[in-house]
Amino acid sequence: MRPGVEGPTLVLVIAVGVLVGCGVTLLLERSLTRILLGVILLGNGVNALILTGGRAGAAPVVGVAPAGRLSDALPQAMILTAIVITFGLTAFLLAVSYRSWYLTGDDEVPDDIEDRQIRRAAERNEAAVAADLGGEGPDADPEQVDPELPRRLRPGDGPG
Repeated sequence: MRPGVEGPTLVLVIAVGVLVGCGVTLLLERSLTRILLGVILLGNGVNALILTGGRAGAAPVVGVAPAGRLSDALPQAMILTAIVITFGLTAFLLAVSYRSWYLTGDDEVPDDIEDRQIRRAAERNEAAVAADLGGEGPDADPEQVDPELPRRLRPGDGPG
């Protein structure tokens, strides 16, 4: 650090660590409410981290102070952008959480059947097979079957 230049305080660095740590811990939970709180805490922790990268000083307006004493405006602009992104992601997760609670009565993220089968195969050290693990078969799975094109739209069929 250069002499005469103040860096971030230890309290701010610890606060960033606590916010990011708690946010990541909550993101790893299965409840969508806790995931939502984790996103909010992680966003605030990252905003505080960006804030520590800025230079303190006078308002970044030309003519108010000498150029060397102005604060850095880039971290402030990045924080404003991060606030908007975090708000949008929070609104989306809140809508997903509400919809999950409305449909199922809880906000737990359910296990996927195919994920469980893949995990069991990995525990047995089996090679992944290209078979359909959902059990429908390739002809009954609507995600894997291309719909039949109408006769008039098939490629290669010209008029007449």
